[in-house]
Amino acid sequence: MDAAIRDPAEALAPPSRLRRRKPLRFRRVVPGGRAFDVMGDRPFGGRFRAVRRLFFASLWTLFAIPVQAVLLLLPGRGKIAFARIYWRVMCFIIGMRIRVVGNRRPAPRTLYLANHSSWLDIMVLGGTLEAAFVSKAEVGQWPLIGTVAKLGRTVFVSRSRGRTGNEAKEMRDRLATGDSLILFPEGTSSDGTRVLPFRSSFLAVADAAEVIQPVSVAYDRLGGLPACRRDRPIFAWYGDMSIGPHAWRLCRHAGLRATILLHDPVAPTAIPNRKALSAAAEATVAEGAATLRQNREPKPLPVLIPGQAALPA
Repeated sequence: MDAAIRDPAEALAPPSRLRRRKPLRFRRVVPGGRAFDVMGDRPFGGRFRAVRRLFFASLWTLFAIPVQAVLLLLPGRGKIAFARIYWRVMCFIIGMRIRVVGNRRPAPRTLYLANHSSWLDIMVLGGTLEAAFVSKAEVGQWPLIGTVAKLGRTVFVSRSRGRTGNEAKEMRDRLATGDSLILFPEGTSSDGTRVLPFRSSFLAVADAAEVIQPVSVAYDRLGGLPACRRDRPIFAWYGDMSIGPHAWRLCRHAGLRATILLHDPVAPTAIPNRKALSAAAEATVAEGAATLRQNREPKPLPVLIPGQAALPA
């Protein structure tokens, strides 16, 4: 009879074949601390995926550089179309799906005003819109990335007041020749959880555009599931983050998606001044980005100025 009596703790314990040989280890998370993948490092599949993606991205870039260099010497819009193809293929290589909500304006001389949270914005917007970027001058000095930016006909701007006039003239000339430009009025990248204030000084050339179209960008899928706040550091690139480790960590993940929300375009003549334009565009872009981050159904928004009705396109 005594042999049949078992210790209660032993009776409740799982069979030995189901017991873990090593105990689970948990990491403490401190708000504002270093970001890491919540599920930890995947053993081999994630790393193999990242190596494969970065390898083919490098091969595609090395192939595209001489092609674009030749197209820049030829007349026509081939250089514009190929730049869009390049970014579209890059998105495909890294596994980034793109969803576009709203109508792309086919007319030239469009000034797109978008929020900025990552180097991924260049890929997803460049693969969607036939337009050149306006970027800070430091990007032109980066190895390989600077070469790609120059071949993509990027307009570089600096913080030097002595060069402001020449850079504004270059942007006006590009718009006058029929080019469209993509501008990030925040002036820097954010952490992906908000839209930073727009700088009205960046919109000094808005009157040279035929129309102005605000754009909201958000990365709303990770692993095929809706992305939440804790996933933002996987996409967002800001502060003193290094682009290499950030790209490596991102490329280990599958099921990535970016959503581009194209709001209603507006004529610059319908807005009294650039400060009013900056405030109205910021409100439109911020509201659209919040809708995307909250995984609600997005829809294009009109440009509104306080005290006025929706502005006509």
